[in-house]
Amino acid sequence: MRILTLFKCLILAITFGLPNNHLNAQNIKTTPNNDSKLEQLVVEKRKLNPSIALNERYKIQIFSGESEKAKKTVIQFKQEFKDIDATIIFNTPNYKVWVGNFKTRMESERNFAEIKKKYKNTLLIKPNK
Repeated sequence: MRILTLFKCLILAITFGLPNNHLNAQNIKTTPNNDSKLEQLVVEKRKLNPSIALNERYKIQIFSGESEKAKKTVIQFKQEFKDIDATIIFNTPNYKVWVGNFKTRMESERNFAEIKKKYKNTLLIKPNK
């Protein structure tokens, strides 16, 4: 193995060292544009894709069965409880109607008692997705 001479080391240092001296990173500071349309799109996307929701949330299952009955149940539920979201989930072979997106168990149990008055076959669940 050869040892580089002092002259060769100096040549390498000059060749690779000097051009890098003038390189600079980008100095432009950017600020995010808080566009309300973008925020609306994100909200709509989360409504359409329930898997984005946090896993630590509780839901209430009010129906499990056929597709058409699940759709009717969602429509009926949204008329009765306008401030609570309702979604249809398909788990072979049944369609399930899940309502709400509650942060705490206490909040979900409070709503569960109210919903149970109208829908008899309800379950309090914490989805794994």
